[in-house]
Amino acid sequence: MDSDPFVIAGKTFSSRLIVGTGKYTSHEVMQQAHEASGTQLVTVAVRRVNVTDRSKESLLDFIDSAKYALLPNTAGCYTAEDAIRTARLAREVGLSDWIKLEVIGDERTLFPDNAGLLEATKVLVKEGFVVLPYTNDDPVVCRKLEDAGAAAVMPLGAPIGSGLGIQNLNNIQIIREFAGIPVIVDAGVGTASDAAIAMELGVDGVLLNTAIAGAKDPVAMADAMRLAVIAGRRAHLAGRIPRRRYATASSNPDGLIAGS
Repeated sequence: MDSDPFVIAGKTFSSRLIVGTGKYTSHEVMQQAHEASGTQLVTVAVRRVNVTDRSKESLLDFIDSAKYALLPNTAGCYTAEDAIRTARLAREVGLSDWIKLEVIGDERTLFPDNAGLLEATKVLVKEGFVVLPYTNDDPVVCRKLEDAGAAAVMPLGAPIGSGLGIQNLNNIQIIREFAGIPVIVDAGVGTASDAAIAMELGVDGVLLNTAIAGAKDPVAMADAMRLAVIAGRRAHLAGRIPRRRYATASSNPDGLIAGS
């Protein structure tokens, strides 16, 4: 962590994996998966949490605040106004002033409404929120979100919950190349190799939920994702060999003994 810190808005994390809380078969399985993933940052849909009556059981009761920082999200919001209202609610009830900002533009694909997303980002940044917007893998939109004050940009790898993996590697690389803030791949990861590929592209982190919660063994998959993110990051830092059209001998031919 000291030599390769993951820093968002001045806060340092040792894990580059961010996980969600939805779709688990039970809160207990969610707890075990969080532990196995090694995450330090857990995203929670504000609209799916009982934030008004704390006397009733809530999934928040199963998230250890000493271990995990909360990242409330505005899932289910289809307008900038709705997302802004939801973010304010999250802060008012004491969840966090960090917000994973989602403004959905299409019900079937769940692709973001980038105009609404940019509008909401500007408002929330002015109000002191740490904004992490979920967006398309569009380098221009990501640059505009950074200019608007986003603390990180979170381009999708593929549609939410699709498990298709990273569909446009080139766009993700361009976004990372030009971004001056962390880039976190959000959505589309289906298995550990997808997470490793994302990290090998040079992104700063991966956020996922369905790939763990929907796996046959969520706890084992959470551990696999933890290892994949670590391996992908180390591979990126190590630097892969160039791709070549033809074979290259592992041994130097000049050093071979004749007849051997």
